[in-house]
Amino acid sequence: MKRFFKPIEKEGSAKKPSLSSDCASTAKTEADDGVALSDNENENENEKKDLHPLKFLTWNANSLLLRIKNDWSHFSSFVQTLDVICIQEVRIPAAGAKGAPKNPGELKDDTSASREEKQIVMRALSTVPFKEYRVWWSLSNSKYGGTAMFIKKHLQPKKVSFCLDRTGSKHEQDGRVIIAEFESYLVMNTYAPNNGWKEEENSFPRRRKWDKRILEFVQCIDKPLIWCGDLNVSHEDIDVSHPDFFSSAKLNGYVPPNKEDCGQPGFTLAERRRFENMLTQGKLIDAYRFLHKEKDMDSGFSWSGHPIGKYRGKRMRIDYFIVSEKLKERIIACEIHGHGIEREGFYGSDHCPVSLKLSQEA
Repeated sequence: MKRFFKPIEKEGSAKKPSLSSDCASTAKTEADDGVALSDNENENENEKKDLHPLKFLTWNANSLLLRIKNDWSHFSSFVQTLDVICIQEVRIPAAGAKGAPKNPGELKDDTSASREEKQIVMRALSTVPFKEYRVWWSLSNSKYGGTAMFIKKHLQPKKVSFCLDRTGSKHEQDGRVIIAEFESYLVMNTYAPNNGWKEEENSFPRRRKWDKRILEFVQCIDKPLIWCGDLNVSHEDIDVSHPDFFSSAKLNGYVPPNKEDCGQPGFTLAERRRFENMLTQGKLIDAYRFLHKEKDMDSGFSWSGHPIGKYRGKRMRIDYFIVSEKLKERIIACEIHGHGIEREGFYGSDHCPVSLKLSQEA
C-alpha cells in the first residue's frame, strides 16, 4: 500500500480534428448534474480557485451497491485521505420510471426496491469520509455500467461534463464518462466498452468508434489531462500475467477474420495499437509504467480472473492513470493496491483500486 493511505486495521502540430457527436440525449438534469457550478457556489469558491486535487483513486467497483453491502468499512478507511475518487461499473440505474425519460445524474427511486437501494447508498455516502465529498453520477438505464466521481468539497471544479464533447446536458450512453475541469487541468473518469469476441455482434465496431472518439478528445483539449478509469486494454506484454494465454484466447473456438482482432478482449493487437496512438497523439504518459518499469507478478495487475476456473491466476492491467506529458515531473506515486490470485485488496470486486499522487505545482 502507498504511504499516503491510512492502513486498514485487521479484524481480530496537425490541425485538430473536430469531435464526433455521439452522446445520448437525456432529460433535463438538476443543478447538481449541470454544466457548471451555480453563481453562489462560484462566489464561495473564488478564493479557493487555486486549490487543486493532488491525490486520486480509480476503481471499477463491479456494483457499488454490492460493495457497500459487503466490504464498505474497509474501503472507507482506505480512501479517507483522497481528493478525488473515480468509480466505474456503478451498476445503479438512472432515475426515471419505466418508459419515461431517464435522468442519468440521479439514482433510480420510483419503485420500492429502487428506493430501498438508493437509501442504502445514500446512508453509506453520509458517513465519514464520503460526507466530505460532493458526488456526480452518470448512470445507465439499467443495472449496467455507470460512473461516479467524488470530489472533496473544498476542491470543487469549475465545470463537470458527462460527454466527450463536454456538453453538460448530455451523458454518454451507459454513463461512461465524467469530466471535471479545474483551473489547471481536466480530470476524466471513463469506463471503456469491452471489445468483445465477435465482429458480427457489433462489439468490435463499438470499441473502434469509442477509441476514435477518445483519440479526437485527447487531441482537442486545451488543458493538461488526468485520465483514469477502466480503459479495458492492456498496452504491452508486461501488462498481463500470461501473454501467450491472452493472445491466443478464444470464445467457443471462434477466430475473428482479422488477425489483429484475435485474442482476449483488451489484449488484441488492434486495441493495443489504437491505445498506443492515443498516448502518442495526445502527448500522454502512463503514470504507473512511468514509475514502474519492471513486471510485477504479485501486484502489477489491476484485474484478476476468478480464483476458480481457467482464469485462475490470469491477470491484466486495464485500470490506469494517464496524464499529460506536462504533468510528468509532478508524478510522485502511482500504485496498484491489490495483489495475489486470491484478490487481496480488491474489496470484493474483480478490479482493485489504483492511486495517483501529484506534487504541488512549482
